[in-house]
Parts: sequence; C-alpha cells; structure tokens
Amino acid sequence: MIPTLDLDALQQRLAGSPLQDWAADLPAQLDTKLAVGHGDLERWSAAVRALPPLQPQVVDLAQRFHLDTPCDEPTRAALKTALQGLIPWRKGPFDLFGVHIDTEWRSDWKWARVAPHLDLRGKRVLDVGCGNGYYQWRMLGAGADCVVGIDPNWLFLCQFLAMKHFLPELPAWHLPLALEELPPKLEGFDTVFSMGVLYHRRSPIDHLFELKDCLRRGGELVLETLVVEGDAQQVLVPEDRYAQMRNVWFLPSVPALELWLRRAGFLDVRCVDVSYTSVEEQRSTDWMRFQSLPEFLDPADHTRTVEGLPAPARAVLIARKP
Repeated sequence: MIPTLDLDALQQRLAGSPLQDWAADLPAQLDTKLAVGHGDLERWSAAVRALPPLQPQVVDLAQRFHLDTPCDEPTRAALKTALQGLIPWRKGPFDLFGVHIDTEWRSDWKWARVAPHLDLRGKRVLDVGCGNGYYQWRMLGAGADCVVGIDPNWLFLCQFLAMKHFLPELPAWHLPLALEELPPKLEGFDTVFSMGVLYHRRSPIDHLFELKDCLRRGGELVLETLVVEGDAQQVLVPEDRYAQMRNVWFLPSVPALELWLRRAGFLDVRCVDVSYTSVEEQRSTDWMRFQSLPEFLDPADHTRTVEGLPAPARAVLIARKP
C-alpha cells in the first residue's frame, strides 16, 4: 500500500483558486495511475513506512534541507536503513537527524545560483519534473505559499514522501504525473519551474507552450536546461547519446533559447546564470553508486563529453507570461 498523497489537504489549499476543479479530479486520475504502478513500488513504500516517527525540533529549508531533534543511535540506525531502501538518491543533499544523504547532485549549488533571482514569497508554485522534490522544500524555505511537484517516477515520489513523513503539515505535494497529463489551460500558478527537462523533450517549443498554459497571466517561468555556445541559430542535436544519455534531443545556445521563449509568447526574457557542471557537483556516492559525470566526460579533456561533444553547461532563464 503506497503512503497517502494527502489529496484532501491539497484540495483544501486550492479551493477557490483556478486549480480547484483540477484538484477535485486528481483522486480518480491517481487511482488509475496506481492501478498500473511499478514493480518496486511496494518495496519503496515499505521503506517509507519503516521510517521512525521523529518530530523535528529544528527545520531549516532556507539555507539547506536540515531536520534535527534528539535521537538515539538505534533510532538513527533504523532511519538510515529505511532511507537506504530508497537508493539511488539523485537530488539533494538531505540532512535528517544526523543522517546525511550525500546525493549524486549537489542540488543546493544549483539552487544557490537560481534563488537570488526569484521572489517566491506567497506564490503558488508548480515544479515540472521535480525529481524527489528537493527543490520543492527549498521553494517553501524561500517563502512560497504552496508547491506542487509533478514527476512520473515512482521512486522519486517515495523519496519525497520520506521527507513529507517528517514535515506532514507543510504545503508541498508530489504527484506522479507527467506534464502532458495535466489539463490544458490550467492558468493557475504564479511561478512554474522546469529544471533539467527541456533537453529531454522531442518538441521543446511545445514544452514551452505547455509551461505557459500552467501560468496565470503575469506569472513567471523559471527554465533551466543544457545549452551550448553560439548565436541565435545555434542548436546542437546529438547524433545518438549525449554524456551517455540517450534521451537528449536539443541543446540550444542561450540566444536561441531566448528566441524560442519569445516565439512562445513570453516577455521580459532574461538569462540570469550560465554554469558548467563540475565533477564535484555531479558524481557517484554511497547513496548513488551508478556511473555519473566523471565517467561521462572525456578523461583527457573535461571540456568534452565521451562522445566528443561540448561538456554540460546549464543556463537559467526567467520569463514572464503576458
């Protein structure tokens, strides 16, 4: 039995908003999804249920994800064992009661690049492709009113629910849905994030329109994706894999991406950060033991991937819906 998604609380939160009808339809939609489920879902759900009933006295989501309270060693060992049942952990890190989840990505570094350019206070936020929800908690730490994340990956859902286990009252929800499973023209979110998604889309312009449809008028899009150097006509289309990833379709230059956003109808388009991903920011750990970025780069030249393509650079762009 999968742990509860607490849809009643989500419906209450969205009552009276443009998202009210969508929230009312969610239970039936998610029941259909759960009927299909995943072969490992029961095992992951069991790991969540095995988490000890700790109540944090210290909650820091503004500077990092850090929960703490007095905790004896047997309880901490049980906590670590349960969390290890949800390996691999890709986004983080998380610090829970003396257990440090050293995730593949130092997602806190990315957040430190993004957050200074945002004002999330009082905002209703959608995080598309939210992974395990790390950024959702940081968005709440930045003052968001509520955050809904969508990602069809069941392991990521269970990792989110592991954190929600200790923060049940906070207004964050993770739904095992893809963007195309949302109704058209939702137009109910103040801010929509799409981080690390666009390059996986075979039709990136359609993705931008779908994101715009989720925003209210005047709402803000935060887009983070892989980019290459070049002018407004420069777009890299990998022949096969990119950094060992099969599902990478389009890597535009920043000027090309700005043009795409304007063509999709966004205003006030601006790039606020471009950073190369280092092998310190993405790497294998005890909590994610598969190959990672060091194995995906040319060992003799870290400016190139193993396929001979430009090494991963990521840009953050912000734009407004009219």
